[in-house]
Amino acid sequence: MTDKIKVYIDNIGRSIEAKGGETLLDILDRVGGEIPFRPVCARVNNKTEDLRFAIFAPKKVDFLPIGSASGERVYVRSLCMMLYRAVSALCPGAALTFEHSISNGYYCLLRGVEVSDALVGALESEMHRLAGLDLPIERHEELTADTIPLFRSQGLDAKALLLETTHTLYTTYYTLDGIADSYYGPLASSTGILSTFSLLPYKDGLLLLPFDRADHKRPRTPRPQEKMYHAFTEHVAFNRVIGVKNVGELNRAVENGHTADLINVAEALHAKKIASIADDIAARFRRGGARIVLIAGPSSSGKTTTTKRLATFLMTDLLRPQMISLDDYFVDRHLTPRDESGDYDYESIHALDLEQFNADLNALLRGEEVELPSYNFETGTRSYKGNRLHLDDNTVLLIEGIHGLNPELTQGVEDRMKYRVYVSALTTLAIDDHNWVPTTDNRLLRRIIRDHKYRGTSAVDTLRRWASVRRGEEKWIFPYQENADAMFNSSLIFELGVMKDYGEEILRNVPHDIPEYAEAYRLLKFLGYFSPIGEKLIPPTSLLREFLGGSSFHY
Repeated sequence: MTDKIKVYIDNIGRSIEAKGGETLLDILDRVGGEIPFRPVCARVNNKTEDLRFAIFAPKKVDFLPIGSASGERVYVRSLCMMLYRAVSALCPGAALTFEHSISNGYYCLLRGVEVSDALVGALESEMHRLAGLDLPIERHEELTADTIPLFRSQGLDAKALLLETTHTLYTTYYTLDGIADSYYGPLASSTGILSTFSLLPYKDGLLLLPFDRADHKRPRTPRPQEKMYHAFTEHVAFNRVIGVKNVGELNRAVENGHTADLINVAEALHAKKIASIADDIAARFRRGGARIVLIAGPSSSGKTTTTKRLATFLMTDLLRPQMISLDDYFVDRHLTPRDESGDYDYESIHALDLEQFNADLNALLRGEEVELPSYNFETGTRSYKGNRLHLDDNTVLLIEGIHGLNPELTQGVEDRMKYRVYVSALTTLAIDDHNWVPTTDNRLLRRIIRDHKYRGTSAVDTLRRWASVRRGEEKWIFPYQENADAMFNSSLIFELGVMKDYGEEILRNVPHDIPEYAEAYRLLKFLGYFSPIGEKLIPPTSLLREFLGGSSFHY
């Protein structure tokens, strides 16, 4: 095809002419000097594509840097493929798996070879060598029937099983220096841009650290997360026991009629874990501590249902749970701190009246009766309406809120009186050996479904706010995770199959001509990996009911 095509380049604010079949790389050769960064991918008609994407019709193109959300994902995926190539060269026959994100990086395991400091150093050196060569990462789109044996020949059986159970006609994959692989989204066009990273020994495997978000020229620094690591590995072991470690195995279990078994055992694990936390709280309570239980976690982690189920199990331990809402301790609106945009920052811990909150908690612990405040979100004011609370000898206070693990929240309360629970959907199900299910995507899908169903909020509005929500989590929640006395993994191995039909219906209504469509399209592609699972077997006490409806708890 030789017809001229108009391509509008958003970065330079004008259109250029291209020939049919030209790639984004070809176009970049002509306009790259006008763009003040080296692009790693591009948004084409609001879909994120790699730079080897070919143009055959008029398009709107926005080239993206590594510092953008989409650019960072492309960078990390490409690093993973470069590590896979290094492993193939230095450890023939070894199996590389990417387990999950932790400690500011991505935890990997190598099976079939002894992991040593020397080996990790050699792999990092090989990756830097590959980056220095600026080798092409080629894109291919072939019949799935032809791609499956290619992956099996490389020992990528989990990837082959995924393709067998998704039943797509064509598959996009990439090749780098003689090896093939596929990822949850596009890759960089070559290894040259992947110059900033480090690879460190970590636990039984490796920790891959991409660039620091504050300084793209240096790798991230690992962050100790021992409790988080234990929570992840506990569930990884559970996945192995039930024989469902990745999406292909989940889909095969659904095809074989084992859905009910998966739901029952996953729900039993939740119940067992919450009961264990309740027993620990009760034991500390009887030793004179743990009168206040603080439940914290990021958005859509299931804090509310976890709190309600925890209250139920505490009653079986002969304790009487009472709830205090942190929202009622918001300062009057005119005293609320502002964020960098000048908007009210309700996620800041300083949006709460910490002095009054601590005074009330200590009064309750002394056995006094306290009148609790009530916050009116319409007027932005706090008032008192005669709601009084007194703790008897068997009462334990449950306080749910994002700041629960932050020492500043309860700095006036004796430490032994507090028990902290961190709740998050620490997804341990892998897409395949080289692709993990991002915990943030799991939570985002929960929130999209819940907000649409219960709050009248469109997927567009939820997607538009998500970046702000994530910034708040990074500032006010994640730094305090390791303060928890207990971690509860609220993910359910079957939940993405159940959310598939709900999520796809909502996401398909996102208009194609707005920036939020890029995320909607990415999530639709993600949900496409899963076989649908009906919700009728999910019990009314399930945490998933908080988002889907049909819960026996009142919210």
